[in-house]
Amino acid sequence: MKKLTILGSTGSIGVSTLDIVAAHRDRFEVVALTAGNNLSLLKRQIEIFRPKLVSVLTSERAIELDKMLIGDKPEIHHGVAGLIAAATASDADMVVAAIVGAAGLIPTAAAVKAGKDIALANKETLVTAGRLMMELVRENRVKLYPVDSEHSAVFQSLEGQSRKDVKRIILTASGGPFLNLPLDQLDRVSISDALNHPNWSMGQKITIDSATMMNKGLEVIEARWLFDTPAEQIDVNIHPQSIIHSMVEYVDGCVMAQLGVPDMRAPIAYALTYPGRIPTGVKPLDLTELSGLSFFRPDFRRFPALSLAYRSLSDGESMPAVMNAANEVAVEAFLKGRIGFTAIAAAIERTMDSHTPHTLSSLDEVLGVDLWARNRARELLGLD
Repeated sequence: MKKLTILGSTGSIGVSTLDIVAAHRDRFEVVALTAGNNLSLLKRQIEIFRPKLVSVLTSERAIELDKMLIGDKPEIHHGVAGLIAAATASDADMVVAAIVGAAGLIPTAAAVKAGKDIALANKETLVTAGRLMMELVRENRVKLYPVDSEHSAVFQSLEGQSRKDVKRIILTASGGPFLNLPLDQLDRVSISDALNHPNWSMGQKITIDSATMMNKGLEVIEARWLFDTPAEQIDVNIHPQSIIHSMVEYVDGCVMAQLGVPDMRAPIAYALTYPGRIPTGVKPLDLTELSGLSFFRPDFRRFPALSLAYRSLSDGESMPAVMNAANEVAVEAFLKGRIGFTAIAAAIERTMDSHTPHTLSSLDEVLGVDLWARNRARELLGLD
């Protein structure tokens, strides 16, 4: 019986993880759950899975949740301290890190220090503090399993192979909803247009990141640390069908790929059960039903955010954290109707241009850079 903490249980990854747990109650037990403001869904999750501990965003939300629950109740925590309490729960064997954004860094690091294995869905943990986090993973001798479909595909394509034989990693991207939109119309797209992803069902922030392809940029940075591969050996291919989730090319010219329908339950289950596999309820892939699979290189004029991600890796260790923080501020501003779609990448670039990159020696320094970049991005966007 594997005991789980799920950080971000009401988000799309958290919900899919609990679908897997519900289908295999003989294999998994939920120890702790964390959520932000979706108390109605969290209440249902508590009633079904009976965790010992839960955490919400604020003390006010904690009081509200307590009033909503009847009978035996879990311990109710809140804030960063609550996230850490859930991440380090003594009963947990594995922590599913599914909080969106840089907010996932501190609880994920706490889980690693507590000796918990990690199923990592939070890209920003490695984007903002890749070297420091991988050093923590090694020092504490824990396992880190990728949950993102792309990184799970790379992980599976590397199985049984020697890393010295890898020529390059190829991450695939759907191209999002604006793949074929004329460039001169991008600055006029609506919020609802940007949230209309053609293949995947995700939360709002990740869906906007997919539309700008910042999501893929974050994945390039994450792959650099997960697989100890320099950025020059990580390519991105647009693959609109989202059937091949990523590939690894070897020095002999062979390419290993992982295929499947777009459904996050498959990579989540693989992270939870590695090296085994379990039924997931995912629809089997029937290649005879496919009309064809296409691949082409991304256009950096259409997707400048992807170019900025590559630049951040070459600029210096603190720059990815700056880029990520500026992106979170800009995406939030777009979703609130404060800026246009193309202003997202422009704001990120201006924030990066304001920063002098340097080496990061601690997670506190990462948080300091993150705060500076958020304030600078808000200043540049006139949001203060």
